[in-house]
Amino acid sequence: MTSQAGTATAAAALNFSELLDFVETETEQWRAWFRQHPEALDVKLELAMNHDVRGVLFHIFFVELRYAERLQEKPESTADALPKQSVDELFDIGARARKQFREYMARATDADWNKTISFQTLSRGMYSCTKRKSFAHTFLHGMRHWAQLATALRERGMKTDWSHDILFAKALQ
Repeated sequence: MTSQAGTATAAAALNFSELLDFVETETEQWRAWFRQHPEALDVKLELAMNHDVRGVLFHIFFVELRYAERLQEKPESTADALPKQSVDELFDIGARARKQFREYMARATDADWNKTISFQTLSRGMYSCTKRKSFAHTFLHGMRHWAQLATALRERGMKTDWSHDILFAKALQ
Protein backbone atom coordinates (compact mmCIF):
# COMPACT_ATOMS: atom_id res chain seq x y z
CA MET A 1 0.00 0.00 0.00
CA THR A 2 1.34 3.45 -0.83
CA SER A 3 0.82 6.59 1.19
CA GLN A 4 -1.64 9.16 -0.15
CA ALA A 5 -0.67 11.83 2.41
CA GLY A 6 1.07 13.91 -0.24
CA THR A 7 -2.17 14.28 -2.20
CA ALA A 8 -4.25 15.78 0.62
CA THR A 9 -4.73 19.52 0.79
CA ALA A 10 -3.73 21.28 4.00
CA ALA A 11 -7.40 21.57 4.99
CA ALA A 12 -7.94 17.83 4.48
CA ALA A 13 -4.87 16.68 6.45
CA LEU A 14 -5.00 16.05 10.18
CA ASN A 15 -1.83 17.57 11.60
CA PHE A 16 0.03 16.57 14.74
CA SER A 17 -0.89 19.79 16.52
CA GLU A 18 -4.60 19.03 16.06
CA LEU A 19 -4.08 15.45 17.21
CA LEU A 20 -2.25 16.66 20.30
CA ASP A 21 -5.05 19.18 21.00
CA PHE A 22 -7.61 16.36 20.89
CA VAL A 23 -5.52 14.09 23.12
CA GLU A 24 -4.97 16.89 25.62
CA THR A 25 -8.67 17.78 25.80
CA GLU A 26 -9.70 14.15 26.19
CA THR A 27 -7.03 13.52 28.83
CA GLU A 28 -8.10 16.52 30.89
CA GLN A 29 -11.68 15.23 30.85
CA TRP A 30 -10.36 11.93 32.16
CA ARG A 31 -8.39 13.76 34.86
CA ALA A 32 -11.56 15.53 36.03
CA TRP A 33 -13.46 12.23 36.00
CA PHE A 34 -10.78 10.43 38.04
CA ARG A 35 -10.68 13.31 40.53
CA GLN A 36 -14.39 12.66 41.10
CA HIS A 37 -13.87 8.88 41.18
CA PRO A 38 -10.41 8.26 42.70
CA GLU A 39 -11.58 4.82 43.86
CA ALA A 40 -11.52 3.80 40.19
CA LEU A 41 -7.70 3.78 40.30
CA ASP A 42 -7.82 0.55 42.28
CA VAL A 43 -10.34 -1.27 40.07
CA LYS A 44 -8.86 -4.65 39.13
CA LEU A 45 -8.59 -5.53 35.44
CA GLU A 46 -6.17 -7.10 33.02
CA LEU A 47 -5.16 -4.54 30.40
CA ALA A 48 -1.89 -3.40 28.83
CA MET A 49 0.10 -5.88 30.92
CA ASN A 50 -1.32 -4.31 34.10
CA HIS A 51 -3.66 -5.53 36.82
CA ASP A 52 -5.50 -2.36 37.80
CA VAL A 53 -6.60 1.00 36.42
CA ARG A 54 -3.70 2.84 38.11
CA GLY A 55 -1.26 0.61 36.22
CA VAL A 56 -3.02 1.22 32.90
CA LEU A 57 -2.96 5.00 33.42
CA PHE A 58 0.72 4.84 34.30
CA HIS A 59 1.37 2.76 31.19
CA ILE A 60 -0.36 5.30 28.93
CA PHE A 61 1.45 8.28 30.44
CA PHE A 62 4.82 6.58 30.78
CA VAL A 63 4.75 5.67 27.08
CA GLU A 64 3.93 9.30 26.25
CA LEU A 65 6.83 10.52 28.37
CA ARG A 66 9.35 8.01 27.00
CA TYR A 67 8.47 8.90 23.41
CA ALA A 68 8.61 12.63 24.13
CA GLU A 69 12.08 12.11 25.58
CA ARG A 70 13.09 9.99 22.57
CA LEU A 71 11.97 12.70 20.14
CA GLN A 72 14.15 15.20 21.96
CA GLU A 73 16.96 12.66 22.32
CA LYS A 74 16.99 13.14 26.08
CA PRO A 75 17.77 10.41 28.61
CA GLU A 76 14.68 8.30 29.21
CA SER A 77 12.90 8.41 32.55
CA THR A 78 12.66 5.24 34.57
CA ALA A 79 9.35 3.96 35.89
CA ASP A 80 10.61 3.80 39.47
CA ALA A 81 11.57 7.48 39.46
CA LEU A 82 8.04 8.72 38.78
CA PRO A 83 5.39 9.26 41.48
CA LYS A 84 2.17 7.48 40.54
CA GLN A 85 -0.07 7.07 43.56
CA SER A 86 -2.56 9.92 43.19
CA VAL A 87 -4.71 10.98 40.26
CA ASP A 88 -2.71 14.17 39.86
CA GLU A 89 0.67 12.42 40.06
CA LEU A 90 -0.37 10.08 37.26
CA PHE A 91 -1.88 12.76 35.04
CA ASP A 92 1.06 15.10 35.65
CA ILE A 93 3.32 12.54 33.91
CA GLY A 94 1.17 12.88 30.80
CA ALA A 95 1.06 16.68 31.06
CA ARG A 96 4.86 16.73 31.30
CA ALA A 97 5.08 14.57 28.17
CA ARG A 98 2.64 16.69 26.17
CA LYS A 99 4.57 19.84 27.14
CA GLN A 100 7.71 18.22 25.76
CA PHE A 101 5.86 17.22 22.58
CA ARG A 102 4.75 20.82 22.06
CA GLU A 103 8.31 22.06 22.63
CA TYR A 104 9.61 19.58 20.07
CA MET A 105 6.91 20.47 17.55
CA ALA A 106 7.70 24.19 17.88
CA ARG A 107 11.25 23.71 16.65
CA ALA A 108 11.30 20.48 14.62
CA THR A 109 12.12 20.67 10.94
CA ASP A 110 11.09 18.17 8.27
CA ALA A 111 14.55 16.64 8.62
CA ASP A 112 14.00 16.24 12.38
CA TRP A 113 10.65 14.47 11.84
CA ASN A 114 12.20 12.14 9.26
CA LYS A 115 15.22 11.23 11.41
CA THR A 116 15.35 7.55 12.37
CA ILE A 117 15.78 6.76 16.04
CA SER A 118 16.46 3.41 17.71
CA PHE A 119 15.26 2.41 21.14
CA GLN A 120 14.50 -0.54 23.38
CA THR A 121 10.82 -1.54 23.58
CA LEU A 122 9.19 -3.60 26.33
CA SER A 123 7.68 -6.17 23.99
CA ARG A 124 9.71 -6.19 20.74
CA GLY A 125 13.32 -5.54 21.76
CA MET A 126 15.31 -2.95 19.84
CA TYR A 127 13.28 -1.05 17.27
CA SER A 128 14.00 1.75 14.80
CA CYS A 129 11.57 4.17 13.15
CA THR A 130 11.27 7.82 12.22
CA LYS A 131 10.43 10.40 14.85
CA ARG A 132 7.25 11.10 12.87
CA LYS A 133 6.12 7.49 13.16
CA SER A 134 6.98 7.33 16.87
CA PHE A 135 4.93 10.49 17.50
CA ALA A 136 1.91 9.06 15.68
CA HIS A 137 2.33 5.74 17.51
CA THR A 138 2.31 7.42 20.91
CA PHE A 139 -1.12 8.94 20.49
CA LEU A 140 -2.73 6.04 18.68
CA HIS A 141 -1.37 3.76 21.41
CA GLY A 142 -2.94 5.97 24.08
CA MET A 143 -6.28 6.24 22.26
CA ARG A 144 -6.48 2.47 21.99
CA HIS A 145 -5.88 2.01 25.71
CA TRP A 146 -8.27 4.84 26.68
CA ALA A 147 -11.00 3.11 24.66
CA GLN A 148 -10.25 -0.21 26.35
CA LEU A 149 -10.27 1.48 29.74
CA ALA A 150 -13.56 3.28 29.09
CA THR A 151 -15.15 -0.05 28.14
CA ALA A 152 -13.74 -1.88 31.15
CA LEU A 153 -14.92 0.84 33.55
CA ARG A 154 -18.37 0.98 31.94
CA GLU A 155 -18.67 -2.81 32.34
CA ARG A 156 -17.99 -2.29 36.04
CA GLY A 157 -20.71 0.37 36.36
CA MET A 158 -18.35 3.37 36.16
CA LYS A 159 -19.53 5.20 33.06
CA THR A 160 -17.97 8.47 31.91
CA ASP A 161 -20.27 11.37 31.11
CA TRP A 162 -18.90 12.65 27.79
CA SER A 163 -18.45 11.37 24.25
CA HIS A 164 -14.93 10.18 23.50
CA ASP A 165 -15.36 10.54 19.75
CA ILE A 166 -13.18 13.03 17.94
CA LEU A 167 -16.28 14.09 16.01
CA PHE A 168 -17.68 15.77 19.13
CA ALA A 169 -14.40 17.19 20.44
CA LYS A 170 -13.76 20.91 20.56
CA ALA A 171 -10.38 20.23 18.93
CA LEU A 172 -10.57 20.24 15.10
CA GLN A 173 -13.43 22.70 14.69
